[in-house]
Amino acid sequence: MTPTQPDYKPSGNIWIEIARLLRWDKPEGRLILMIPALWAVVLASSGKPPAILVLVIIAGTIATSAAGCVVNDLWDRNIDPKVERTKSRPLAARTLTLRVGAMVAIVGFICAFGLSLYLNPLSFWLCVAAVPAIVLYPGAKRVFPVPQLVLSLAWGFAVLISWSAVTGNLTRGTWLLWGATVCWTLGFDTIYAMPDRPDDRRLGINSSALFFGRYVEKAIAVFLTATVALMTALGFVLQLRWGYWTALGVGALLWGREVLILQRSDRLPTPMYGKLFRENVWIGFILLAGMILGYRV
Repeated sequence: MTPTQPDYKPSGNIWIEIARLLRWDKPEGRLILMIPALWAVVLASSGKPPAILVLVIIAGTIATSAAGCVVNDLWDRNIDPKVERTKSRPLAARTLTLRVGAMVAIVGFICAFGLSLYLNPLSFWLCVAAVPAIVLYPGAKRVFPVPQLVLSLAWGFAVLISWSAVTGNLTRGTWLLWGATVCWTLGFDTIYAMPDRPDDRRLGINSSALFFGRYVEKAIAVFLTATVALMTALGFVLQLRWGYWTALGVGALLWGREVLILQRSDRLPTPMYGKLFRENVWIGFILLAGMILGYRV
């Protein structure tokens, strides 16, 4: 696509459109990737992560998730216009060209690559291994019945990279946190996919919300219960104190409330699904605070 094509509709401010392309107007998507990375760096360092490493991880997750958003929109540029929730995205609305989108994605990956050079060899190669999952996830929904699993595995790399950046290796605790992150992501991203079911079904797009059908609320309950179970095991393995257990108890209660809300109705108002998704950002930060306190209180 070039600016001379008839379906290109330039916006008055290209930088605003790029910010929207990067989802900077919806920061919860950036934060929810950052959270597992911060969990890992805090736990791997016994609650005392090096400040410079924390900054590198925060910047790296912002760059990676930004590039991932653009890659997703490049894949879906002809699908998004047909979905109510996504039709106003810049590449879908043709307010940005494919060329601009591709350049923004490249810049994001270059920034992420530059930051990864600060890490040790194991963490660096885990960064490299994460790239195919990030790039291929948008295509997975065309051929794989549960594409949210691919996204969850991509999310899980945030744990592996950040933990190994501190310790130089992967331990039993790493894998428990990785499993919890994968299950949590399956839970909240299935919630996120639920309002799109009519459009996805019409367009032939796969999602976990469609795959589990009338059992989708039960599947979400299983994913979130598994998250709590794995985080419980993690707390015992790392011998965390009461601050952690208090935060995990609050998180478990909030997740249980989400499941009850989902089970009350066959179809909630569309904004409610977004609200439940955003609530998981707050739950993630509550757990992060608990992990920090878990080495002190």
